[in-house]
Amino acid sequence: MFRASLQSPIFSLRPSAAKSLTASRVIAARYLSREARAQIQNAVKSSPLVLFMKGTPDLPECGFSRAAVQVLDLHGVPPEKMKTYNVLADDELRRGIKEFSEWPTIPQLYVNGEFIGGCDILLGMHQSGELENLLITSDIIPKVEEQAQASTA
Repeated sequence: MFRASLQSPIFSLRPSAAKSLTASRVIAARYLSREARAQIQNAVKSSPLVLFMKGTPDLPECGFSRAAVQVLDLHGVPPEKMKTYNVLADDELRRGIKEFSEWPTIPQLYVNGEFIGGCDILLGMHQSGELENLLITSDIIPKVEEQAQASTA
């Protein structure tokens, strides 16, 4: 529906104009090297839960990163199942992770190698209960009943 309306002004100019506009977009796009992509892929799979953030969990340098860490703390994510990367310490990582995930903002959360989203998605999932279910089914946190039984035993 929208495709025809979006493409029609370009094609009404000249067929070659549309091709040159498309080509310029491809050239303008940043290219993430295979090596950088492989490094980020290894980082994403390095732990059951991976958070790319600004700062560290002990000293977040952005309110959104702080909120992401607080939500994960509320769910009791154990440190041994979580790995964080400070994108402010590595400018290449800061740019590369955005291209890797095709998500424009940081923080970015990955669970079992799968991109979940940024702070807004994380907060929405927390409020709806989806985050807790994801963390339980991914064996990152135990079920509440299991925690209660373990503490009474």
